[in-house]
Amino acid sequence: MPDTDVALADIRRAAERIDGIAQRTPVMTSRSFDAESGLQAFFKCENFQKGGAFKIRGASNFILSVPKEDLARGVVAHSSGNHAQAVAIAARTVGASATLVMPEDAPRAKMEATRAQGARIVTYNRLKDDRSAISAEISGRTGATVVPPYDHPWIIAGQGTTALELLEQQPDLGALAVCIGGGGLISGCAIAAKCLNPSIRIFGVEPANANDTYLSLAAGRRMTMPTPAPDTIADGLRTPVPGELTFPIVQRHVERIVLVTEDEIRAAVKFLLMRMKILVEPSGAVAAAAALFKKLPSGLGRVGVVLSGGNVDYEQLASL
Repeated sequence: MPDTDVALADIRRAAERIDGIAQRTPVMTSRSFDAESGLQAFFKCENFQKGGAFKIRGASNFILSVPKEDLARGVVAHSSGNHAQAVAIAARTVGASATLVMPEDAPRAKMEATRAQGARIVTYNRLKDDRSAISAEISGRTGATVVPPYDHPWIIAGQGTTALELLEQQPDLGALAVCIGGGGLISGCAIAAKCLNPSIRIFGVEPANANDTYLSLAAGRRMTMPTPAPDTIADGLRTPVPGELTFPIVQRHVERIVLVTEDEIRAAVKFLLMRMKILVEPSGAVAAAAALFKKLPSGLGRVGVVLSGGNVDYEQLASL
């Protein structure tokens, strides 16, 4: 892929680099889901990943690529939860200190899990404060390396190992459905999938309430969601604007963005838990929601569906 900063070879090297930190997650199927959706779905269960989400793939690839002398000054990152946990785990693995900038209203389970990894947490008000500026200030003061949540070639390559692994487990998929926040996961997955199978169809899924990539593709340029932050139960997908690096990759490789409602996301979480007996957070269930409620084109056949994470507060889970 000479027109991008990430190639299949980078993703393969990332897979080797993160082996031993990230886990090889299983692929699950469900006859009842297939009957409801009209598709043959193969779920890539990143909810079983270390740290409870796919984010460990990109975070560990990034941190393991940083020179050791820089890691001695620590790392810093901003995140609503899953990237924070991933950075904390990867930093602990290499013996680096980690500071995580997290919103005050981040899910409690994600914040507690991040703190349990030995990370220092700095909170901010997502309606008033600039999290990137806070991370930059900490980096400037301490020399810590900023670990971006999605918009970096090392992150994109790491996230792309999700599709690389899935297509090794199920090589004859006709399509792939992936959630979109900042675009790191779908960008890496699209590069890997299209290199391995140029005819595979890639579909992105966003909450209707946080549809910045959908609007950006329609406009042909990166569009920023109006403030305050998008109101959706899919807290990991509230990114207000697509990534500068990820958006062109989405433009090239993603056939369509489909939108799901809050009720459809809730229904997908419930179906996955009650019928398939797996716990998936709302952000991780949006691709399943798109399949379940027939938002994807008919006649796709065998579809890979990425369940991107499983970190959810039990209070929120009960409310669903």
